Order: sequence, then C-alpha cells, then structure tokens
Amino acid sequence: MMKFPKRLNKKLEQRLADNAFRRLPSAAEGIDFCSNDYLGLSRDPKLKEFIGEILEGYDFGEGSTGSRLISGNHKLYKEAEDMLTTWYASESALIFNSGYDANIGFFSSVPQRGDIVFYDEYIHASIRDGLSMGNAGSFKFRHNDLEHLESLLKKYLVDDNECYVVTESVFSMDGDSPDLDRLINLCKAYDVNLVVDEAHAVGVVGEKGKGLTFSQGRRESVFARIVTFGKGPGVHGAAVLGSQKLKDYLVNFCRSLIYTTALPPHSVAGIMASHRLMIDDGRRDQLWDRIRCFQNKLNTTEVLMEFKGGDSAIATIVIPGNENVKEVAKLLNDEGFRVKPIVSPTVPKGKERLRICLHSYNSFEEIESLFDRLLIFVKPYLLDV
Repeated sequence: MMKFPKRLNKKLEQRLADNAFRRLPSAAEGIDFCSNDYLGLSRDPKLKEFIGEILEGYDFGEGSTGSRLISGNHKLYKEAEDMLTTWYASESALIFNSGYDANIGFFSSVPQRGDIVFYDEYIHASIRDGLSMGNAGSFKFRHNDLEHLESLLKKYLVDDNECYVVTESVFSMDGDSPDLDRLINLCKAYDVNLVVDEAHAVGVVGEKGKGLTFSQGRRESVFARIVTFGKGPGVHGAAVLGSQKLKDYLVNFCRSLIYTTALPPHSVAGIMASHRLMIDDGRRDQLWDRIRCFQNKLNTTEVLMEFKGGDSAIATIVIPGNENVKEVAKLLNDEGFRVKPIVSPTVPKGKERLRICLHSYNSFEEIESLFDRLLIFVKPYLLDV
C-alpha cells in the first residue's frame, strides 16, 4: 500500500481525537429536518414535467461539452439568464455551476489589490475562500453588529480605494438576518459597495420569495446579489445579479466561470422549471405556517436553551461540545427525525448546535413531536440559569 503523508495523517488523527471527524453519510430515512429543500420542490413531480417541456424541441446532448466561452454556452443559458433578470428585477444575471463557484469567483476577481472588504464574521466559507484567493485586504466585523462595522469603516476606509461590505440575507448557521435597511444606509453614507448572498433566502423570504434585497428601494442600492438554486428552488446552480458591466467583467476575469465546464442543458432547464413552480405562493404559505408553529413552541416553553434563529426556515439549538451535540442528534435520529449536528470547527468551539430546517412538507404533528423529543434529549445539556 502506498505510504500516506505523515502530516496529513496527523491532521486526521487530530480530527478523530476532537470528535470532529467527517464521514459521508449513507442515504438516511426518517422525517426530514436537515435538508435545504425548504419548499419541497426537488421532490415535486411537476419539476420533472416542466424540465421535460423546456427541453422538448431542442437537439441537446446530455453534456455541455465545454466551458461557456468555448462550446458550453447552449441556447438555454440565454433564456434562463433573461428569465432571472426579469424575475429578480436585475439588469443582468450570470449563471454559475454552484453557489460556491459564484462566491469564490466573485470575491477572488472583483475586489482588487488595494481595495478593502469588510465581511460579517459568520459569512459563508465560500466567501472567505474567495477572499483568500484574491488580492484585496479584508476585515471581519462582529455578527450583525453595524456599530462595529462603522468603526472599521472610519478606521480603514481610504478615499482612493474601492470598498465592499459583504453579508448574507439569511445566515446558514443561525437563520437570522441583518438589519438590511440600516446596512444599506450605512453603505450609502460611506459610499461603499454592498454585496449580499441570498442563498438561504431565495424561495423563502421577501416578495414572492425573491429575497430580502428584492424590494425596489433595496435592490437598487446593492452592488451585487448572489442567488443560489440548490436550496429553496430545489435544483442546482447559482447566479450573480448586478449591472451589465459587472457581468462583462466576470465573463472576462472570473476564473471559476472561465475555466470550468458549463452546466448541462438539463441543469439549466431545472433552474427555469423551479422558478416556474415558485410562482405559486401556496407552498411558501405552508412553509411559513410551519415556521411560526416551531417559533411558537420555542416561545411558550420554559426550558432554557440557547436558541438562534429569525424569520427563516432555519433554527438552531446550541449544545456545547461535539460529543454532546452528536449524542442528542443520534437520539433524535433513532426516533426517526433527521436532524444534523453542526460541530466545531464548522462553528466556534462551545457553539456547537443542532441545525433544524423546516419544510413546507413537514406536518404540524411532526414538528410538535420533534419538539417534545428535543426537550427530553436536550435536558441534560441545558444552560445554567
């Protein structure tokens, strides 16, 4: 057997020692409280039907055959991007293979050497990775703390440099949101560019599920919006929304777009089909009824838990310690509830948590049953009064 590098093996051993070793899970059974399929679109038979209708009449192969700048820019790309510009009321849309690709490409190519990026400390790993690949300076501000952000702007902002502020409309680990109107006003006051990742908002929050930045007064004040389609829309891919000049720039300089094989026609048709399904507000109304049901259960319990969340489909219960949160998750899974533990180093040590995702297809009985079991299993790990 080929020798494995000692340093890599040491890092694996440390993960095992910290009870933080990751393994790919097997296909799980049980009630889904862990996936990002908030609206249940991935399982809707109409999605396949609509994809088939969109592809009908086109003589496409199964693959895209190359990058978008060579042979992969098939006709559906223009149709889908035109649809997205209309749907999200943007001047342009540029489709990427995933939200990760969009973020590493955008943040490694748009901020230039000498520019400054200020980002929320809880920003997604893909944005951090993109910034680490670029040449701009960057500073993190405390989570949703606009006073701290303003103090950094005052300290580091230089007139000759371009500046970007980055946040998420719904944070993936806590399910909360920034005070977007205050943030927009702050960015206007300091003449900086605001970038908002709408990954966990699309399909769920805002007018028709079009995100927190969709309203006219907000979207016109945002330099770029990143929307992803693997969560609420139930398919795959992502898009950067912004000006036509921004799109032109990304096509010319964004390496994660230029040097990757394009999405196949079926995937692009999926983006179009899922948005056709999202026109119906009934599924979103069902989801919000279930979100309020869970929130009401939390608000009426006397059990002291560190609950994090907001007006979104994500709720988390903090249970410090990798071993502790894994044990509670196992107990819930043994009872038939698919709930995932989020362990360090994904989250800071001491802030390990259960991440609970609610869906339009979860019944009220399932939510109440999950909550009842949660109270029992979390009891040994309750915070001190």
